[in-house]
Amino acid sequence: MTRPLTAAQRRIVDAADPGTGRLRGTPAQLATLVKRGLAFRHPRPPHDHFLTPAGHRAREAETVEAEAAPEPVKAPDATGVFAARTGGEPAAPVSGPARLREVRGAWQGMLELRRMTNPDGATDRPCGWERSHLVQAAALALEAAGHRPAGDGEGGYRVRETPQPEAVAVYEPDGTALRACAATLEGAGWQVGEYTEPRTRARYLLASPRRV
Repeated sequence: MTRPLTAAQRRIVDAADPGTGRLRGTPAQLATLVKRGLAFRHPRPPHDHFLTPAGHRAREAETVEAEAAPEPVKAPDATGVFAARTGGEPAAPVSGPARLREVRGAWQGMLELRRMTNPDGATDRPCGWERSHLVQAAALALEAAGHRPAGDGEGGYRVRETPQPEAVAVYEPDGTALRACAATLEGAGWQVGEYTEPRTRARYLLASPRRV
């Protein structure tokens, strides 16, 4: 489980700009938030600091807890870092409305990260983080759009690595659901093609982050 924020860190996170996630604090305080993965330093001058997707989720989780006092949102894996479901793994420990809030917050944070790190501020195509975390990025786009990940003995999508650079494979046994996954990824800024495996004849998607 991740360490709780100190009172000073909580004040900085809570005071972040609601639209941009821009932070204000001492250099030491901001550096600590960066080290914890809750903030990032913008590469262009004036090098302001902004909330990462994890920082947005931390702020949202605290707000929800203060307003409604639900069960605490636990990290979906042992590292304490949010992980979208790629399909086939054990069910996430957080489910129902809490999981929906978690996924929604992660996707909104990702859009903000796109806006702040893409050179032209575009939010309609993946950013550098997504290009270096292809499986997680594609899975987040699918889960945030409401697609169901595969479970033991069930249908649903599975996102897998491929030997091709900057490409993931998406499997879904239902043809209609597979095409719906393609539409979601295209809308999230991915280039998508549908193919057939020669040996199994199974249909799958090959998806790559769009650059322009």
